[in-house]
Amino acid sequence: MEEAQKILEVKDLCRIFSDGTKALDGVSFHAQKGDFIVVAGSNGSGKSVLMSLIAGLDEPTSGRVEIQKGFEAGLSFQDADAQILGQTPYEDVMFGAKGLGLPKNQAAQIALGALEKVGLLDKKDFNARTLSGGEKRRLCVAGILALGRELIIFDEPFANLDWPGVQQTTAIMRDLKAQKKTVIVLTHEIEKVLALANRLIVLDNGKIRFDGSPADGLKFPLEECGIKNPLNSYKKLEDLQW
Repeated sequence: MEEAQKILEVKDLCRIFSDGTKALDGVSFHAQKGDFIVVAGSNGSGKSVLMSLIAGLDEPTSGRVEIQKGFEAGLSFQDADAQILGQTPYEDVMFGAKGLGLPKNQAAQIALGALEKVGLLDKKDFNARTLSGGEKRRLCVAGILALGRELIIFDEPFANLDWPGVQQTTAIMRDLKAQKKTVIVLTHEIEKVLALANRLIVLDNGKIRFDGSPADGLKFPLEECGIKNPLNSYKKLEDLQW
C-alpha cells in the first residue's frame, strides 16, 4: 500500500490584527496528498484568514505554514467574478498558462485542456461575464488546473449560487477528488459537500474545535460552533425554518 504523502503542515498558526482581533489562535493540522478536507465554520470563525495564510497572501503573527515543493496552492475565492480577467473563458485561462513561460502554442494546449477538464470547452469563446455562477466557479478551477496546482482551496464556494450552480460546483469537486488532487473547502454549508470529504475540521472563534472523520463530526455539537447539523430532518412544512 502506497504511503501517504504529507504536502501541507499548519503549525500553531496565530493571526492577530492591528486592532487586537485574534482571527486565528494556535491552529494546527496537516493535509496529505489526495485528502479532501472540509473546514467548517460560521462567518468570522477564521476560515478566510486561514486560506490567506496558507496561500501566502498574508503573514501569520506566529506559527508557520509549510507546503511541500511542487504543491503550491490554487485558490477559488468566494467571489468568482473577481478572478475572471479575460473576455472569454479561453482568454481567461490563457492569462495563467502564458505566465508559465511556455511557447504560445503549448500554453494554448494547456488552456484548452483545462477548459475541457471542467466542461467548458464548448463555451471557450463565450463572454465570460455571462456564464452562470456555477460555470464561473468551474472557470476559476480551469485557471488553477492550467497552472498545474495540486492543492486547491475553495473559500465559501456555494455563495450566491442557485441549485444548478451548486450541482456544477460539487461536480467539479468530485472530478478533482477523482484526479487525486488535494482539496480544502472552507464553508458553513457542509450539507452540500461533506459526503466527498475524508476529513472534517470545525473552526470556531479562531480555534479548531473538532478534527476527525465526517461521520464523527456529525455527532459533534456543531450548533455550538454556529453550524447547522445537516442531519436535522424536515418532515413537515413547519420544520422549514431556521
